[in-house]
Amino acid sequence: MNERKGREMKKKATFIRFAGIGLLGILFAWAVAPQPGHAHCDTLDGPVVMAARAALDSGNITPVLKWVHKPDEGAIKEAFEKTLSVRKLSPAAKQLADMYFFETLVRLHRAAEGAPFTGLKPAGAVEPVVAAADKAIESGSLDDLAKEISTLVRNGMHQRFERVVKTRKEMNRSVEAGREYVEAYVEFVHYVERLHNDALGTAAHGADSAEKSPSVEHVH
Repeated sequence: MNERKGREMKKKATFIRFAGIGLLGILFAWAVAPQPGHAHCDTLDGPVVMAARAALDSGNITPVLKWVHKPDEGAIKEAFEKTLSVRKLSPAAKQLADMYFFETLVRLHRAAEGAPFTGLKPAGAVEPVVAAADKAIESGSLDDLAKEISTLVRNGMHQRFERVVKTRKEMNRSVEAGREYVEAYVEFVHYVERLHNDALGTAAHGADSAEKSPSVEHVH
């Protein structure tokens, strides 16, 4: 009996050691990852981690399974059982084990969506527009969010369009003036193109919203 108990404790100690290494990786990612443009699903107050917290507290894994594809269910269930076992040891072990499970769940979720995973982000890192989207879902009304987005889009298009019109009038004055027009033209066309593609639903989940400035070579 004591020998079996010793083996179980050894397994838990090994799990804690490897989970600790994983946690160090998470903390390192917080320190080095770019701060703007965080994806909503990899924050500690995002819906994926919130579902994980509820599952661990209730002991029921069902709420988290919707966040991963079926081929990953086995890995998540295994991580869930290990976490439930280890988090009973102590408050410190609970915190470490929970973070291990959050990281595993979010990593598999993002991988299934074809998005990179650079570590969990702190609570509050979500962008305001994403928070507004969550608020709309909770309230059951899209009105405020649609109005805010419409205003941003309209202003963005006007600013870029006005620059194109202004520089077009002077584009033949000199080579530099012509280049200024081309830059304004490319920025406007690609901005409209991105909006159109997003409206059609062709943008990939988790895609980096901070796109590089378009170059002249992108012009058709």
